[in-house]
Amino acid sequence: MSSIGYEAWLRYPQLAEDKQEAFSRWCGCIVEAETEESEVMAAAASELSRGLGRMLGITTSARSSRDSSGKGCIAIGTFNGGNESIAHVYGDSGVYPNTGAEGFAIRTDAKSGIIAIGAEQPAGVLYGVFHLLRLIATGTAIDELDIVEQPTNAIRMINQWDNIDGSIERGYAGQSIFYDNNEITKDLGRIEDYARLLASTGLNAITINNVNVHRLETYFITDRFLPDIARIAGIFRRYAIKLFLSVNFASPIETGDLKTADPLDADVKAWWKAKADEVYQAIPDFGGFLVKADSENRPGPFTYGRDHADGSNMLAEALLPHGGLVIWRCFVYNCKQDWRDRKTDRARAAYDHFKPLDGRFMDNVILQIKNGPMDFQVREPVSPLFGALPSTNCMIEFQIAQEYTGQARHLCYLVPQWKEVLDFDTYAQGEGSHVKQVVDGSLFGYKHSGFAAVSNIGDDANWTGHPLAQSNLYGYGRLAWNPQLASDAIAEEWTRLTFGSEERVVHTVVGMLMDSWGIYESYTAPLGVGWMVSPNHHYGPDVDGYEYSKWGTYHFSDYKGMGVDRTLATGTGYAGQYREPNASVYGTLESCPDELLLFFHHVPYTHVLHSGKTVIQHIYDTHFEGVERADGLLKRWNELEGQVDAETFKRAADRFAQQAEHAREWRDRINTYYLRKSGIGDALGRTIY
Repeated sequence: MSSIGYEAWLRYPQLAEDKQEAFSRWCGCIVEAETEESEVMAAAASELSRGLGRMLGITTSARSSRDSSGKGCIAIGTFNGGNESIAHVYGDSGVYPNTGAEGFAIRTDAKSGIIAIGAEQPAGVLYGVFHLLRLIATGTAIDELDIVEQPTNAIRMINQWDNIDGSIERGYAGQSIFYDNNEITKDLGRIEDYARLLASTGLNAITINNVNVHRLETYFITDRFLPDIARIAGIFRRYAIKLFLSVNFASPIETGDLKTADPLDADVKAWWKAKADEVYQAIPDFGGFLVKADSENRPGPFTYGRDHADGSNMLAEALLPHGGLVIWRCFVYNCKQDWRDRKTDRARAAYDHFKPLDGRFMDNVILQIKNGPMDFQVREPVSPLFGALPSTNCMIEFQIAQEYTGQARHLCYLVPQWKEVLDFDTYAQGEGSHVKQVVDGSLFGYKHSGFAAVSNIGDDANWTGHPLAQSNLYGYGRLAWNPQLASDAIAEEWTRLTFGSEERVVHTVVGMLMDSWGIYESYTAPLGVGWMVSPNHHYGPDVDGYEYSKWGTYHFSDYKGMGVDRTLATGTGYAGQYREPNASVYGTLESCPDELLLFFHHVPYTHVLHSGKTVIQHIYDTHFEGVERADGLLKRWNELEGQVDAETFKRAADRFAQQAEHAREWRDRINTYYLRKSGIGDALGRTIY
């Protein structure tokens, strides 16, 4: 495959002649002289040669030393790996920049004509190569570089929700690239290209199967599938990405070996230890297990009267001799709720389950916490579990896949949403205790921590269905590497790498990306209430679709008002899970932010927001405005016809047309529902059916 969409942000378009000349003088050769062979170093050299060749129209290949021509060169290597050019640029002193295990340094030495990319480990060299290529592709001068970067987060992970039948749970871009017809694919070329995409943004870990582990996937940790999985692990290893597997907690039963999966049973412990040994024999650098237990009817320790510490620690003991990790999801709640029960609150569940267990988990267990307390809604508060577990390793889980944010048919650039979550102050150790400091491990000194996100790729020619949805995958990786990066800077970087640097295109696409989350929110569920989607597939409006179901996703709209009372005084008490001042801000009607009002409070339709509008008028206004703004996205994109490649233009134009039409359906379904429910008309007299 060679389409522009397939190559994504690694297409390395040929630069203008003046740019080629400016960069080429540094790129006469690649010097790679590592004393020990390294697959990762070989991948770095290959990527550098590929990128320079495409962008500058030159042929470069790695050699062990500079030639006598005196042309500029790029030297890559580890600091103590024997590359004399690296040593020369850094002064031959043996004192090198502090890059940490995965960071890199890039320095231009004008006198010798060398650009050195150095690191402590080959992975850092690979990341440094991708960074230099990113600078060249975006037209950034490289004549005076002196860069030292380290990733902020140790774990930067992708969770694939792929199934062995080839389907992808919450996948909106085709079928799996890993599996086909109940077998692991034999076509590994696309997997390697995916590894390149992930590594280029700094990602270093992946689970390749769905957290909902079905019958056949339960056998992934057996010799039935391990040889093929080991081959996939080998591909990711070349790009410094560690492979994990989602496992079924009931595996000892479902594989037919035992009659129990009780985590305190000696035979169960021995079974998992033997399985861990078997996995590591096949994949020596295996990362560990990702587990969804006691959630949405998945098996877990509750079956045996045990808790999540018991369950995760049993697996952790099995992995510990190999240095493996257990990543244990905190998405645990009562999924058989009575809709008439106003005290049971799904939002409370993660905190209620895991806060009492703080300090009981082994050091190689990490709790994976969703960014919000519900399920990846377009707007919900930050999970109060962040900052509530000072003695337990934690990481954050995002969803790139847009399950509730347009499913790759609507544009919704999610980096601004993720930034809001990461910048949220938990007050866990006083003011300035932000979520990003919790999950990077610095606030509490976690041994293991970081980022995870549900992937949005499939076998569509352009990976993500909507061409602009690639920005979310790219943005996630860049944000996991450095949460300080600005949303618009990431958007611009991706746009220039993907579409080139024609300023009109860059300005338009970046503007569309930055507006898109607000546009999507405006015509969907209002004021943080969430969930007004069609059941099961979650695409499209259905205000009462989940209102009388078992899933705990209610908005409690009646003829008087709407919203969920989560206050301490009269509601579920969820607001009290936050530290002060957040608990009082959310729990008090007068101080609760408008955008989360209905998440925390049940109010009359005539309640006046901080904006000065009533709730009902806000609903009408935002839904009408949302349609206009969705139309605006289509118009803005259409103005780029001829400025981007025809295939990408048409595919995106079709998606924007769908979005504009679908926004009308959202507007009419939501507005009609609330006109009939409230009996209050639109103050501006617009048509509501």
